Amino acid sequence: MAKSFKQHCSFCGRPENELKLLLTGINAYICNECVERAHEIVKEENSKKQDGFSMKNDELPRPKQIKEFLDQYVIGQDDAKRYLSVSVYNHYKRLMHKPGKDEVEIEKSNIIMVGPTGTGKTLLAKTIARMLKVPFTIVDATVLTEAGYVGEDIESILTRLLQVADYKVDTAERGIVFIDEIDKIARKSDNPSITRDVSGEGVQQGLLKLLEGSVVNVPPQGGRKHPEQKLIPVDTKNILFICGGAFDGIEKKIAQRLNTQVVGYTAIQKTAHIDRNNMLQYIAPQDLKSFGLIPEIIGRLPILTYLEPLDRTTLRNILTEPKNSIIKQYQKLLELDGITLTFDEDTLNYIVDKAIEFKLGARGLRSITEDIMIDAMFELPSSGEKELRITLDYAQSKVEKSRTKLLANSK
Repeated sequence: MAKSFKQHCSFCGRPENELKLLLTGINAYICNECVERAHEIVKEENSKKQDGFSMKNDELPRPKQIKEFLDQYVIGQDDAKRYLSVSVYNHYKRLMHKPGKDEVEIEKSNIIMVGPTGTGKTLLAKTIARMLKVPFTIVDATVLTEAGYVGEDIESILTRLLQVADYKVDTAERGIVFIDEIDKIARKSDNPSITRDVSGEGVQQGLLKLLEGSVVNVPPQGGRKHPEQKLIPVDTKNILFICGGAFDGIEKKIAQRLNTQVVGYTAIQKTAHIDRNNMLQYIAPQDLKSFGLIPEIIGRLPILTYLEPLDRTTLRNILTEPKNSIIKQYQKLLELDGITLTFDEDTLNYIVDKAIEFKLGARGLRSITEDIMIDAMFELPSSGEKELRITLDYAQSKVEKSRTKLLANSK
């Protein structure tokens, strides 16, 4: 006699013999397929609830709290941190604010950071991304070109933001975009040319509509490879743009405006108080215009701040103090192999001196430390040793070995 299956799923009604798994409750049963469907429905409903900006006022990080968070990872640059903290805080408030009877509509204030390479522009942006509850992406301006030319279209900036927001338009429209290397799209020349400046002024013109706020049709998979795809309209009026660039050589533009000289012995009495070692602190919008940014894009980046050049004390602190300092990173890497890594104080000072000599900012610290550590990290994991102490003599020998190799390869 055939076996009768009395138990069945209370949701879909299928009998036990047609199911892989049937879970038993007090007075009901549910199969594995209904559990999976229920999980998908709950997940979808939760994502819908999260689409709205649900942050309450008491959850909003204040500017001081944002700066304190930045202080844990970035040494110095207090002015830039203040500007960034206030901009991000105001961006949150704009998202929470609903125009009342006075009909006052708060506009966003995009920001531009100017500073030498290796001073922390990108690190500041990445660190802020750790504590934000809005989509955040970093894009490189050097790959952007006018539409129709080899390179990436301006709309690719919003494509990346959409990807971070899981293609939820409402979520992406509350995001923050950091555009790095903004100085690389400066106008190449003031003189008219018969050829188009497709990666300079042309890109600046294309960025205007994004920075100001307009509805942009964004290709979700990139512009040229999938021409048949359906475009997604994105409104950029609530997207905060933070731009950063080294603007190498802009000190000369500042000096000309201040009627002084970067080098030389002829000093004018009225400009004697100017700190020539840090000319960026006197930067003004007209200097950006002289460098090659068009007036329209400068006007859409109303907040202008600078990053100070790193002195010896700051570089020394960067090496060891932040939560993710270079030395701590190498100590953690070797700790995973059960090896304790220590550096002599003279060694740390030597690394800083070399970084100043190479003039690469904080990035120079990493490249020098990598030269010192590369041989040890190759040998130690298979040697069985449990301790490594980096002395001054050891560090000097490794750096000199690396420099000798570079000289040999350049001949």
